[in-house]
Amino acid sequence: MRLQGAARIAVLVVTAVVLAVTIDHTMALRLAGFVLIENAFYYVIVGGFLAVAFLAFPARAADGGQVRWYDWGLSAASLAAGTYLAAHGTEITTQGWDLAAPPLPTAAAAVVCVLALEGIRRAGGTILFVMAAFFAAYPLFADHLPGIFWGVQLSPAETVRAHALGLESIIGIPLRTVADLLIGYLLFGVALVVTGGADFFMDFANALMGRTRGGAAKVAVVSSGLQGMLSGSVVSNVITSGVMTIPAMQRTGYKPAYAAAVEACSSTGGAIMPPVMGAAAFIMASFLNMPYGEIALAAAAPAVLYYLALLLQADLYAARNGLVGLPREEIPSLKATLKDGWVFLFSIVAMAYLLIVMQLEVLAAFASTALLLAAALVRRKNRLTLAKFAEFIVESGVAVGQLVAILAGIGFIVGALSITGVGTAFSRELVQYAAGNVTLLLILGALTSFILGMGMTVSSCYIFLAIVLAPALVQAGIQPLVAHLFILYYGTLSFITPPVALAAISAAAINKSNAMAVGFHSMRLGVVLFFVPFLIVIDPALLLIGPWHEIVLQIVNTSIGVWLLAMGFEAYLYGVGAVGWPIAALTIAAGFLVVFPTWTTTAAGAVLALAAYGMAVAVRRRAAATP
Repeated sequence: MRLQGAARIAVLVVTAVVLAVTIDHTMALRLAGFVLIENAFYYVIVGGFLAVAFLAFPARAADGGQVRWYDWGLSAASLAAGTYLAAHGTEITTQGWDLAAPPLPTAAAAVVCVLALEGIRRAGGTILFVMAAFFAAYPLFADHLPGIFWGVQLSPAETVRAHALGLESIIGIPLRTVADLLIGYLLFGVALVVTGGADFFMDFANALMGRTRGGAAKVAVVSSGLQGMLSGSVVSNVITSGVMTIPAMQRTGYKPAYAAAVEACSSTGGAIMPPVMGAAAFIMASFLNMPYGEIALAAAAPAVLYYLALLLQADLYAARNGLVGLPREEIPSLKATLKDGWVFLFSIVAMAYLLIVMQLEVLAAFASTALLLAAALVRRKNRLTLAKFAEFIVESGVAVGQLVAILAGIGFIVGALSITGVGTAFSRELVQYAAGNVTLLLILGALTSFILGMGMTVSSCYIFLAIVLAPALVQAGIQPLVAHLFILYYGTLSFITPPVALAAISAAAINKSNAMAVGFHSMRLGVVLFFVPFLIVIDPALLLIGPWHEIVLQIVNTSIGVWLLAMGFEAYLYGVGAVGWPIAALTIAAGFLVVFPTWTTTAAGAVLALAAYGMAVAVRRRAAATP
C-alpha cells in the first residue's frame, strides 16, 4: 500500500482540513467567522487535493508503493501555490491579474500550470496528459494554424495567467462543479464502501434474484448497477464487484466471455443511471445552468431501459441454456438483509428525494453521508471505529484528489478553446459543414464522442464535446438537454465497444477470458446505448419532455422494442422457446421498428413480431408432429 506512515498522516490531515473548508463554504456555515471568496475557495481545492494526488499516485510505475522525495516536493509546492493564490483571490479578481499581473503571481500561475499537467499525467494517464499539454500550449501558436483551428495568440506569461488566474481554464466549470457540488457525492460513495454498503448491495441482489433462473447474472446486473450509479466510476466498479459476480455467473453455467460482458455492461450503466450518474452529469447541470435533479429525472427512463435489456438477456440466455439460480445456501435471507442494511436503501431514497424533489443539491449529498456515518456508529456489523473513520477521510481524499487532478488538467482544453475563440468558431463551422443536415451532424457527433471516449474518462470526453459539439447540435435545432445527453451516452459507449472497451477488458482480465469476445458480447448486451441517443433526438418524450400521453406511449413502445430485441439477440421467444437465427433476425428487426417513434414503423414492427411468433409456433408444432 502506497499511503503509509507519514504519507498517510499527511493525506489524512490535508484532506480533513480541505473537507472542513469545503463543508463550511458550500453549506455557508461561517464557522471560521469569515467566508472565502469564490476563486480563493477554488484555489484551496486545487492546492489541497493536488497535494493529496501527488502523494497517492506515483510518478512512475517503478515507484510502486514508495512515496519519493519529489512527491513530497510537488505536494508542498501545490499547497504553497494554492495558499498563495487563495490569499490573493481578491487582487486576482479586482485587479485583473488574469490579464496583467506582477511577476510573483505570474510565477505562481506558472507553477500551478506545471502541477496541473503533472497531476493529470499521474491520475489520468498518458493520453489525457498529451491532450492537456497540447491545449495548455495552444494559445502560444494558435495564430499559425489554418481554418477553424486559427485563434488568438498569447505570450507565455499571458498564457499561464489566463490558464491559472482566469475562470475559464484550471478553475473553470469542471473544477468549480467538483468544488461546489460533487465532493459531497464522492464522500457518499466512499462512506458506502467503508460502512459496508457494497456488501449489502450484493446480499440484497442475491436475496431478491438469486433463486431465479440465471440468478447469478441478475444479481450482477442489480448489484453492479446500484454500486455504479453511486460511484459513477466504470472501471473501478468492474474490478471491485466483478471479482464476486463473474465467478458466481460461471459457476451457474454462464460462459466466461458472457459473464464478463454482463459485469462490464452493468458497471458501465452506472455512468448513466440516476440519482448520481458520476461527475459528467453534475458538470452538465453547470453547462446547462439547470438543476441537477431535472437532468437525473430526464435520464431515468433511458437508464431503466438499459438495465431492463440486461436483465431480459440474462434471463433469456439462462432459459435457452437451461441454467438455474444460485444454490440455496448462498442466498441470504431478504428479511435479515434488510434488517441489517435498510439504512443504505434509506440513504439513497433520502438523497434522491432531497436531490430531485426538494432540489437541495448540496445538502442531499452531505446529509446522506452523515446519515450513513451516524448509522455506522450503532450498527454491529461494520461499526464505524476511529480507524475506519480515518480510512474514510483518506479514501475520500484519494477519490477527490484523483478527480481534481484530472479535471484541473482537462481545464486546459476548455480554457484554450475559450481563450483563443476556437471553440465557438469550431461549432459554427461544424454546422456549416453539415449544411443543415441534422442526421449528418448527429452521425459526426456520435463518431466523435465514441472516438474521444476511447482514450478519455466519461467526464473528460463530455467536457470537451460540450464545448465544441453541443453548441453545434443546439444551433441545428436540437434541445440543449437532448444534445448534451446525446454526447454523454455516446461517450459512455466506448467502455463496452472494441477496440478499446476498457470495461470489457477489465472484466475479461478477472476470469482470463478473450477480451475481444467480451467486447462483442458487451455490444449486444448494451444495444440500448446504441439507439437511445438517436431516439431522444427524434422524440424527446423518452426524457419525459412533452405531453404525458406521448411520454407514456414512447416508454411503452421502447420497452416492447427492448423486449423484442432481447429475445432476438438470445434467439429465444418467451412462450415458445429457442428459435433459429432466421426467426431471431426477424424479431430483432421488429424490435428496432417498434422503438422508432412513428405509427408506421411501430405498426410494421408489430406485424413482423407477430410473423416471427407465428413462424416459431409453426416450426415447433412441426417438430412435435415429426416422429
